[in-house]
Order: sequence, then C-alpha cells, then structure tokens
Amino acid sequence: QVQLVESGGGLVQAGGSLRLSCAASGRTFSRYNMGWFRQAPGKEREFVASIRWSIGNGYYADSVKGRFTISRDNAKNTVYLQMNSLKPEDTAVYYCAATNRDSSFPHVSDMDYWGKGTLVTVSS
Repeated sequence: QVQLVESGGGLVQAGGSLRLSCAASGRTFSRYNMGWFRQAPGKEREFVASIRWSIGNGYYADSVKGRFTISRDNAKNTVYLQMNSLKPEDTAVYYCAATNRDSSFPHVSDMDYWGKGTLVTVSS
C-alpha cells in the first residue's frame, strides 16, 4: 500500500502561481511512477502531468505544457507540481496518484493509488 497526501492548494488570482506537494508513505515510493490529475466541477478527472520513478523528464497535458512543472524528491518521498501563469480554467481538485505501470501519459484507470485531493481555485 502507498498512502498519498496532497497539500498546497488554495485561492489564487489569474496569472499567479502555486506549488502542490504530495507526500507518500508506505511501500517504496521511489519505485513508483507518479502523476497529477485534476477534476473540475461537472467534468471527468483528467491527466495533468507524470514523472517516472527514475526521475528525468516530466510529461504534460497540452493544456498545461509550458506552465506546469512536475518534479520529485525520492529522498523526501514527495512529488511536486509547480503551477505558473494560472488560468481560471485550471480551477479543479488536484489529485496525486501512483502506479507501477510504465506510461508517459497514464489514464485514470492506470493508477493504483490516489490521494484525497487538494482544491485549486483561480479567480479571474
């Protein structure tokens, strides 16, 4: 089992920045591929970004590419999502997730463990 706890959400004006954190505990965090997903009101949960267990480059949805950066610190069992130039359409609950599957753009159904989410609200 892997337990994931997100933090860092909040209210920000358009154009602002937030950094989300996801603290992991349980099985060996460093061996899991990690992802961030989001779900806006009335919409399905969608992929935002992912990073493999061996670190390296992140992978991003087109809607956030160039604005968001995913990173991880295996020594701290933590994955981050730096969000810059935020837009009102980024408003959603953001979820951290972990998987053993090797996919650069994982689907919701590919993820094995989920956090409870953190709310990000971007005002115009």
